[in-house]
Amino acid sequence: MPAKAKMKKREMLPYKKKLKKQRALLAGDINHMEEEALKKSRQESSGDLSNMPVHLADVSSDNYEQELTLELMENKGEVLSRIENALEKIKNGTYGTCELCQKRIKKARLEAIPYARYCISCQESSEQGASKAP
Repeated sequence: MPAKAKMKKREMLPYKKKLKKQRALLAGDINHMEEEALKKSRQESSGDLSNMPVHLADVSSDNYEQELTLELMENKGEVLSRIENALEKIKNGTYGTCELCQKRIKKARLEAIPYARYCISCQESSEQGASKAP
């Protein structure tokens, strides 16, 4: 039995609230991470402005932490983009519909991942295809 293709507006409201809450949290996280990543050095971030040399291991650690923070920001930015896409779908009435097969995405999936673009079957097919690519 195929799933219904469209979700009613009133059914979308809880997801809209959840998405807006996640968007606000992610936006705050990204802003905080950006501030941390842009700090120039351990000395400046700690307020130590003396001319004592910084140990090479500290510099390496700082660089690693900055790279990790930038990668996390990029990942959170992708999720934020998906959330914005989901909110746009709510606005135009297409939320909850799989972008590939056009069937309705199950509520349990949307509860877990409210910005899901695909039903589980299409998501699995997509991931299997990606893992087979060279």
